[in-house]
Amino acid sequence: MKIAEMSWFQVEDYLKSDDRAIIPLGSTEQHAYLSNAVDTILSERIAVEAAAPLNVPVFPPLAFGITPYFANYPGTISLRMETYSRIITDILDSLHNTGFRRFLFVNGHGGNNPGQTAALEWLNSHSDSRVRWHNWWNAPKTFSKVQEIDPVASHASWMENFPWTRLPNVGMPSHQKPMADLDKLKTIGAAGVKEMLGDGNFGGFYQRPDDEMQAIWHVAITETRALIEDGWA
Repeated sequence: MKIAEMSWFQVEDYLKSDDRAIIPLGSTEQHAYLSNAVDTILSERIAVEAAAPLNVPVFPPLAFGITPYFANYPGTISLRMETYSRIITDILDSLHNTGFRRFLFVNGHGGNNPGQTAALEWLNSHSDSRVRWHNWWNAPKTFSKVQEIDPVASHASWMENFPWTRLPNVGMPSHQKPMADLDKLKTIGAAGVKEMLGDGNFGGFYQRPDDEMQAIWHVAITETRALIEDGWA
């Protein structure tokens, strides 16, 4: 049910019996030794695997988000808040126009949260619709599982290091990086952030065993699927 693997005829047939749509939201930004597209890879994969048995279509991910603090890292693309809000609204307008009424944004990047406000504003003039905004990585059950495994977890650390976000032939440091002063990070510009973080990991080990990562993934899929099934009444 990936929209990329459907024709418009098939989408039209789907809309005769259901009006749910899933939109993954990611970002293109530094993730230390991992892919610059970590947030996009994870949000799309979570959405596709969670939705698969329910036959709810998943749209291609929005691969760019709001990430001004990483602007000095090569490969990072950051959208302005106004731009991002307009994109979220345009997505909702387009899907609503063709018959979708229930929308789940599966978000993989914390900086994108202003998009949730834009979606809520859109709802004020679309009372026939429902919108859910799901930050999959810090949803209650998923985040609890992360904390159970290792409470020192952060951006570009082990908690984002899955087999599908690693790069071939790129090794990982073996030490646990001390946590950065996150409050200070919020008070300095992009140049200061790069100087302070260095490789980009906020803090924590760079990798943990794959069986632990699979346990987190299972919880995340289950938690996201429950929203698709029951969260739009």
